Amino acid sequence: MNNIWIEIKQWFKDAYDLLSTPFGNIGSTEISITFLLYLIISILLVMFIAKKAKQILVTRILSRTKMDAGVTQSIGTIVRYVIIVLGLVIIFQSAGLDLSALSVLAGALGVGIGFGLQNIFNNFVSGLIILFERPIKVGDRVQVEDISGDVVRIAARATTIITNDNISIIIPNSEFVSSRVINWSHNDRMVRFRIPVGVAYKEDPEQIRKLLLEVAANNQNVLKSPAADVIFTEFGESSLNFELWVWTIKLINRPSVLQSQLYYAIFKKFKDHNIEIPFPQRDLHIKNNLPL
Repeated sequence: MNNIWIEIKQWFKDAYDLLSTPFGNIGSTEISITFLLYLIISILLVMFIAKKAKQILVTRILSRTKMDAGVTQSIGTIVRYVIIVLGLVIIFQSAGLDLSALSVLAGALGVGIGFGLQNIFNNFVSGLIILFERPIKVGDRVQVEDISGDVVRIAARATTIITNDNISIIIPNSEFVSSRVINWSHNDRMVRFRIPVGVAYKEDPEQIRKLLLEVAANNQNVLKSPAADVIFTEFGESSLNFELWVWTIKLINRPSVLQSQLYYAIFKKFKDHNIEIPFPQRDLHIKNNLPL
């Protein structure tokens, strides 16, 4: 029995010696299979610890604060990256890895990788700006160029927006820093909409004002306070032009729906009161000046 244990111990010793035999060098550091296994296992352990630390920070600590979900996720991501970087530094130092021999190669690769990662780094820094300045937050209704939607997630690199068609659009964070962004709910979710209306010149402006205010008062999505108003904007080519100003907090994510509701009601109201809605007309006069 003792001989068997001795043989097993000898076998493990021989296997360890074989795996520990150097097969290359990085600078003054000898590379072996056990060295590579140590690095791989240590790096995987650091990644696991960083992931768990982020989950605990976001779900158990930051979730108890008043910060929105996007901010807590961004803070958790930053903490995760910090843990990973510090963990890698500790691993390399404990392993005695000499990276001086790779300094020239690392410098050359760094230049190439730097150009490749320029946009990624730009988006990451923009994410930090969004995190601390908070021009947008989860739940806001925003418009970037021709894209409108609700912010559902703010990550380190990009922000996710859900449109009214239930389509998720991933927008790089740099777009929110360098481009013009319309935030419909930055202060609160109360927004004023302007509904243009034109009527014939023969109509009475005071009657038009009264009818438009009645339409606004009968719409349940229009706020009573602030009150709706009607503005006489101009004498157009073919019409008297007005704007119905209404306030709402219910349909800021679907402005076309509110506009459609009001236009349906305006058309019916004008039809009931015989109000003429004009259309562009042109009179063409032809002069025949040719000699007979």
